[in-house]
Amino acid sequence: MTPPLYDLILFDLDGTLVETAPEIADAVNDALAHLGRSPVTQRQVDDWIGHGTRELLIQALAHTGQQPPDAVRHDPGFADAEAVFARCYEQRCGTRSRLYPRVRETLQALRAAGVRLAVVTNKEARYTRPVLAAHGLADSFDQVISGDTLPVKKPDPMAVDDCLRRFGVGRERTLFVGDSSIDVATARNAGVAVWALPYGYNMGQPIESCDPDRVIPDIAALLA
Repeated sequence: MTPPLYDLILFDLDGTLVETAPEIADAVNDALAHLGRSPVTQRQVDDWIGHGTRELLIQALAHTGQQPPDAVRHDPGFADAEAVFARCYEQRCGTRSRLYPRVRETLQALRAAGVRLAVVTNKEARYTRPVLAAHGLADSFDQVISGDTLPVKKPDPMAVDDCLRRFGVGRERTLFVGDSSIDVATARNAGVAVWALPYGYNMGQPIESCDPDRVIPDIAALLA
C-alpha cells in the first residue's frame, strides 16, 4: 500500500465493518414475541439502526403498539421490555452477522502500516464486545468506544476527541469511516474528514445525501 493518508482512522461498527441487521431483527422479533407483539420486518429494523439498541427497541414498540415513541420512553413498563430485549440480543450476537468484503485484510494492512484504529459505535458495550469477538476483531483496534462508554453518543464529537487526545493525533490526520448521517455529523462536529460506505444503514436514505467527503465502494479503498 502507499503511505497512509491518515494516522488515526475511526470506524462505525454496524453497517460499516459488520452486517448485523439480520441478527438484530431476530433479537427484536424474539423480544416482541415474548411481549405478545407482532413481528416487524427486516427493512423496518434496517431503518431504525443507528441510534443504539435502546432507541431501536423504542421504535419497534412504538410501531407495534401504535404509540408515539415518547409514550414508550416514559412507559413504566419499558425497563422490563428492555431487559427482555437485552437477553434476546445477547443470545443472538454473532449468530447471523458477517464481515463486509475485505474488512479483515484492510484492518490488518492499516495496522501493519502503523495507523491507529478505533471503533466508535452507538451500540452498547455488552453487544459490541460479542460481535467483535464473533468475527475475530476483538484485538484489531487500539480503542473501542461504545454507546455507553462515555456520557454522550454520536453525533456528539466526544468519542472522536477522546481518541485524538489518547493517541496524540491532529484532526487533519484523522478520518472517520461510517455508513450513516450520524457518522457524517459526528465527523463534522469533530472537525475531521469523513468517508462513507453506501451499503450500510442510513435510515433508508442514500448516503450521498449526507455529503461526506468521499463515498467509497468498500473499506479496501483506505489502502489506495
